[in-house]
Amino acid sequence: TFIYPLASIRVRLVLCVVLMLLGRRACVGASKRARAFCASPAGANSPKCANRSSVMASALKYENPIVIPPASGQATASMIFLHGLGDSGDGWADVAGQLSGRMKNMRFIFPHAPRRPITLNWGMQMPGWYDIASLEDINQKEDEAGLQESMRFVEELVAKEVAAGVPAHRVVVGGFSQGGAVALLMLRAPTKLGAVLGLSTYLPLANAPVVLSDANKATPVLMCHGDADQVVAYQFGRATHSKLAQLGADVDFATYQGMGHSACGAELKDIEEFLAKHMS
Repeated sequence: TFIYPLASIRVRLVLCVVLMLLGRRACVGASKRARAFCASPAGANSPKCANRSSVMASALKYENPIVIPPASGQATASMIFLHGLGDSGDGWADVAGQLSGRMKNMRFIFPHAPRRPITLNWGMQMPGWYDIASLEDINQKEDEAGLQESMRFVEELVAKEVAAGVPAHRVVVGGFSQGGAVALLMLRAPTKLGAVLGLSTYLPLANAPVVLSDANKATPVLMCHGDADQVVAYQFGRATHSKLAQLGADVDFATYQGMGHSACGAELKDIEEFLAKHMS
């Protein structure tokens, strides 16, 4: 039985869950007041309102990712996996050991998100791939600049794998929660990827002109979601699957009964089978 190794993510997500379950009204109220001020004449020229929902790339600090070499010693495929809000690459690095038994030629890369102000966290800084203002309406006031910057960063990681000898079509991009949203964002990249994994997540910028690029229309996608998720609602995942399927994406959706905003052994087994099918 696989025991979810992410004690660290649970600790780091405590604040987010507390906000959701206990302080959501206060957080939403504060967010609304801040948005109202910035929309007013008094806030129009306030430095507090400048670039409020995103941080420029030049101000972000990216630590070197965790890189776990392939068990065989020769990488013919790679997986870049992005953690969720408040976590780090360390929270998911143990997963490589669970998957490398069958994926012996796969290199695993676990990046660390930079620290940035998070509106849901009353503007305090924490590791995040982009700002987020609401858990009820995830697509509300999306941080497009932050999302695009994270997409740029992942494209840079893909380019490094290509430079190291792994073709882009042999690179998997996956992620959990916020990280999964950025992974799904990569479906609009101009470079063909090997596969995309989205765990307990949703599609950001869903109304953009391009959600699925010509290069990635046939890229296999696996979405996994617990039906008891209290952070990223299960219906957000289902809606994402429907949207991608309507666009012609090669997407599968797996439901895990009773699972919250976490992962489980059955899910990891499905990921292993998915990778073995498409990346062996």
